[in-house]
Amino acid sequence: MINNAKSSYVKLKSIDMGDCVWTDGFWAERFEVCEHNMVPYMGELLCGDTGHALNNFKIAAGEMKGEHKGMRWHDGDFYKFMEAKTYVYAQNKDPKLLKELDEYIRIIGKAQEEDGYLQTQIQLNPKVDRYENRKYHEMYNTGHLLTSACIHYRITGQRNFLDIAIKHADLLYTIFMPEDKKFARFGFNQTQIMGLVELYRTVGDEKYLRLAQKFVDNRGKYKVVETPATEGYPIGDMVQEFTPLRESSEAVGHAVLAQYYYAGAADVYAETGEKAIVDALDRLWENITDQKMYVTGATGQTHYGASTNRQMIEEGFIDSYMMPNMTAYNETCANICNAMFSKRLLDIHGESKYADIMELVEFNSGLSGISLEGKDYYYANPLRVINGTRDYDKLVTEFPERQPYLECFCCPPNLVRTVAKLSGWAYSKSENGIAVNLFGGNKLSTTLLDGSKLELSQVTNYPWEGVINITVDKCKKDAFDVLLRIPRWAKGTSIKVNGESTTIDAKEGQFASINRKWKKGDVISIDMPMEIAMVEGHTRIEEVRNQVAIKRGPIVYCIESADLPEGTKITDVYLSAENEMKAVYKKDLLDGVTVIETEVLIRTNNNDETMYKKVEKPEFTKYKTQLVPNYAWSNRGQGEMTVFMPIIWK
Repeated sequence: MINNAKSSYVKLKSIDMGDCVWTDGFWAERFEVCEHNMVPYMGELLCGDTGHALNNFKIAAGEMKGEHKGMRWHDGDFYKFMEAKTYVYAQNKDPKLLKELDEYIRIIGKAQEEDGYLQTQIQLNPKVDRYENRKYHEMYNTGHLLTSACIHYRITGQRNFLDIAIKHADLLYTIFMPEDKKFARFGFNQTQIMGLVELYRTVGDEKYLRLAQKFVDNRGKYKVVETPATEGYPIGDMVQEFTPLRESSEAVGHAVLAQYYYAGAADVYAETGEKAIVDALDRLWENITDQKMYVTGATGQTHYGASTNRQMIEEGFIDSYMMPNMTAYNETCANICNAMFSKRLLDIHGESKYADIMELVEFNSGLSGISLEGKDYYYANPLRVINGTRDYDKLVTEFPERQPYLECFCCPPNLVRTVAKLSGWAYSKSENGIAVNLFGGNKLSTTLLDGSKLELSQVTNYPWEGVINITVDKCKKDAFDVLLRIPRWAKGTSIKVNGESTTIDAKEGQFASINRKWKKGDVISIDMPMEIAMVEGHTRIEEVRNQVAIKRGPIVYCIESADLPEGTKITDVYLSAENEMKAVYKKDLLDGVTVIETEVLIRTNNNDETMYKKVEKPEFTKYKTQLVPNYAWSNRGQGEMTVFMPIIWK
């Protein structure tokens, strides 16, 4: 959670951590799983011999013998885990969590070198010098260190972690602030920009903001050639260094690297107000969401490919409207970064369309990266899985089922920290009131920008039902605004106050604004029609021509093997536009979900024999079944799945 309370160039300010607490319903249940399963299980992994992340710090601190294990960015994975644990502490105030965090910080502080340097993958490798080659991800680890330390300080008031971060950032400033071509292209996985801005916001030292600005400015400033500092990792579009940010209009390269960079640049804009930066970010956001984003909010279409400038890229963006389903990469981190980037533009512009993307990701391509139990993970999130079509032995980060541990562990803590902090995204402070960004049973107790107290209670069975009731429990006497996000899909939404109809314009895709003198006990009732919609892709998306996805409210659905006759191939499943679709809540299925009951058509004479053959009139059998939320797929054993299905119109 960013702290933009004093940022001059944002329209919506973040609430403080702990101001909003989930009370019941979907997100309260997910937070409970996070608190009792996700975070503890991740601690067992990262603090033990499997994940080895804490062991790396212990070895660097001289408290343990051994060698570095894990990817070069594994320190950053541990900092994200600490951040998630801190968010949980913000809500439950469990002293055990604080004690455990203090012990981690003690070890990390002991591992830190006298001048502030802290990178176990380098410290435990005598063959590599500091900042010798950017492939060692020193900047990435730094960013997560700075962010996690700032969060820890804001929640606990303790400086033990923050002082480590300051010492490290001061060293970074002495190395990277001077103009030096050797280091000019170094920060390619740029979490350090967000971390530096957050450190500036936390301690008020402008040098951290200046350094963050420099990292933004350096992208695309220097000629893209391989140097000793870049050898061993793709250059150019892969790391957003071919085109300067202010000239950019297309998202290219590694989707995580790109969106971390865009989010960091948005943080810089929030403090400096440079129009050229936000203009570029607006173009890039539109390019992603209108031309390169999946129906689930996922981003990063391919594992390997080329940019539109025909430069090699991995795990990232390719041509517009090129959207494969089965080989879709959609790294969990990239999906989460899409929400992070959108959150920052929501704050900057105050427009609800950004919160629509945040919600789309969180309910779909975000949660699909973790099992319902909270202990198994996906790195990639395709929209179609067909047995026998992928050789998983050759794929490092793609699996037929969620895994209890990923050797490349960046995604799990990124997702878990997002679930842990999501209540902090539910509301924002507007100039004269409060904006409701996300829906879910919760209690809000905050202070508006004028210093007045506000307490709200939200009761809803969202996302399964579209009725939301918000009660004013405490407020000032003067009139203020309540801004209600009306999702783009929620056509026909009505709003009542104290049971009486209003003339408020509840236009889909915008915030509906209510200004009045509120009093304790006032109730705002929002009723959003939860219609089942068939969604088609843009005509240029060849992969989904004559196919549709099913969406109800914010939830995207899929069909999987568990709900089909044994042996049915997912490619033989068709939808009929004439068949009824019915939403039914099933409390004992997949931790409680609303399914879409319908009758599908299973083709019995499909072409699975030769590459091409003369077409025959399709023959079908009918089968009554159900579609389940895409985030909940693969929790009932290994099988096939698809989001998009061919449709027959009569």
